[in-house]
Amino acid sequence: MELVKPDFGLVFWMTVSFLIVVFLMRKFAWGPILTSLKERETSIEEALLSAKKAKEEVANMKSENERILQEARNERDLMLRDARDAKDAIVNEAKGKAQSEADRLINTARETIENEKMSAIAELKNQVGLLSIEIAEKVLRQQLGNDEKQKALVQELLKDAKMN
Repeated sequence: MELVKPDFGLVFWMTVSFLIVVFLMRKFAWGPILTSLKERETSIEEALLSAKKAKEEVANMKSENERILQEARNERDLMLRDARDAKDAIVNEAKGKAQSEADRLINTARETIENEKMSAIAELKNQVGLLSIEIAEKVLRQQLGNDEKQKALVQELLKDAKMN
């Protein structure tokens, strides 16, 4: 029962032993514990600062990425516009060349048709002239086959020649 009712000696020695333990702990354990706690606190503060800096860097990088993306979009739009303009210019140039080539071909065809027409007219005139000569020759042979008809024709031609 003495443990339940402590007497003065027990309390005294327990207090002495507690103070010795506290002194030893303070001398050997609390310094390193407090130092390690201080180091831990500093490392936590540094980690928080690093996290804050990293967060700021991420925000800066995000805004930088947005700026770069916007520049890329603008450049893409500019390239597309330039490509569209170049395509339109090429198409218009091709249309112009095709139109001028078509006009040249049409003019060449017209000239060829005109030349063929003139050639056909000349050929027709030649054939008409030949036919006329043949007809005239046949008519003259028929009319001049007779002496009286020859004399009458000569008289008529002379009258016409005197009037002119």
